[in-house]
Amino acid sequence: MSKPHYYSQHSAAFRAELGQVLSRQVLHDLHRRSGPRHLVVALRQFAILAACTWVLVRFTQPLVWLPLALIQGLTIFNFTVLLHEVVHHAVFARRRPAAERLLGFLYAVPSGISATQFTRWHLDHHAGLGSSEDDPKRHHLSPTINARWFKLLYATPALFPIYFRAARRETATYPGDIQRRIAAERRLSMVAHLSALGLIWWLAGPGAALRAYIVPVFFVFPLAFTLNRLGQHYDIDPTDPAKWTTLVRGSWFWDFAFLNSNYHLEHHYFPGVPFYRLPALQRALTPFYERRAFRWRSYGGLLRGWLLENQAPHTNWAGTAKDEHAAAVEGHGR
Repeated sequence: MSKPHYYSQHSAAFRAELGQVLSRQVLHDLHRRSGPRHLVVALRQFAILAACTWVLVRFTQPLVWLPLALIQGLTIFNFTVLLHEVVHHAVFARRRPAAERLLGFLYAVPSGISATQFTRWHLDHHAGLGSSEDDPKRHHLSPTINARWFKLLYATPALFPIYFRAARRETATYPGDIQRRIAAERRLSMVAHLSALGLIWWLAGPGAALRAYIVPVFFVFPLAFTLNRLGQHYDIDPTDPAKWTTLVRGSWFWDFAFLNSNYHLEHHYFPGVPFYRLPALQRALTPFYERRAFRWRSYGGLLRGWLLENQAPHTNWAGTAKDEHAAAVEGHGR
């Protein structure tokens, strides 16, 4: 971490409140990490990737390959979620540096990023949360033009030059040895992607390459990335550090689709809790949310505020939450 810990400087008061909601035993149980449980999910993701690739290469019917291309793109995105677990040492019960480095590389390759860059970028994001300067994701990656056409670019192949431009600007502030490591990792990822694309093209033709690689990577991945990020820090209350992250109610569909990365508020409160325990953490924190009058959001409501109402990122969208009441009532009923 290279940034000042802006977030911890502003979060001490509400963290004391959290201590009244969660006992030490509950926190201990929520922080339990299981290497086998993580690896089972990782193997499932690699299996989905392989199965989708096989079907997408062989079948040309749109009713077959279009849904699978969506799953393929989501799966590629979710490797960044698994990489995120490595960053926070949430994989194994005890630190295993060599295994974590290997997993970090394997998880970074599908999305074409550098594990080192992602690690530094993400930990600085945690440290600088709430600051428009110290948080690199907010400073470099958030839309600088509050216009619908510009926001929609993030859900298209334009995401890649936008992201890598942001990453390059932040990487330029790192020490030289880290910059060289990031460059080497990116080259390896690029070679892996070009090899995969070339192999599919050579063995099965351009149509298969379009279905199994180009559509999932360049068209579905940006959609998954953009929607997931809507549920992170765009609709917040800048005046309350406890609400610098958006509260999204969990659901079976989004829990599976995003590997529980939709529980982003809970993750910022307790970064060491593994992803498979975040739903339980949200349930345990519900009394705190109710006492502090948090607004429960849904992805549908966030999309409406983001595009139809053209709300600005990192601001309070309270006026868009009228229809969230029904979702909240339904959730409490469950």
